[in-house]
Amino acid sequence: MNNFVNLKFFIPMSSRDPRIDTYIINSADFAIPILDYLRETVHAACPEVKETIKWSMPFFEYNTSNLCSIASFKHHCGFHFWLAAKMSDPDKLFTGEGENHAMGQFGRITKIEDLPSEKQLFDYIHEAMSLIDKGVKLTKEPGGKVVKELIVPDYVIVAIEDNPRALEIFKRFSNAQKREYVDWIVEAKSETTRHKRLEQAVTWMEEGKSRNWKYQK
Repeated sequence: MNNFVNLKFFIPMSSRDPRIDTYIINSADFAIPILDYLRETVHAACPEVKETIKWSMPFFEYNTSNLCSIASFKHHCGFHFWLAAKMSDPDKLFTGEGENHAMGQFGRITKIEDLPSEKQLFDYIHEAMSLIDKGVKLTKEPGGKVVKELIVPDYVIVAIEDNPRALEIFKRFSNAQKREYVDWIVEAKSETTRHKRLEQAVTWMEEGKSRNWKYQK
């Protein structure tokens, strides 16, 4: 059980992004208290944090670097540490890749009780801050290409979850295959194009096709 205390008193209004207020209000009823809880906890653990929106999701920045993010989906929420791959996870609470990874390190969050204790969350946030203070970056492959964790925007997840067959195929894809679809969708220049690409992507997934199926022998 989390012994959470309402910590809004400690959060200066200047550090809040009103777009995140809107994001939370527009989330499913079950998600609102979870997102509020995570937001207040991040601010309490890291008073210097700055809020913003990236990839249509609430992000929290520390010293101009991505610290963590929250997201709500149709049936669950996610909490993601940007440098999770570099974190020690002393309590072994991080989920692995696959269905339960669910856009974050603590799996599919459907209620506050699904999360670690407040103290544990503070410890994880402080470790992530410490890594940023030390200048730790995401690993680079030979040639200098940054290997970053896959971040799937909530609107993409919602569209895929509406099609059980597409969702099943998406879960089977490798991270590289998932990234090909996500990058193609989010890099669209307009909302109209993004919507068309998303519809096409779900159709192809339903048919078991990867993003570049036309070019594969």
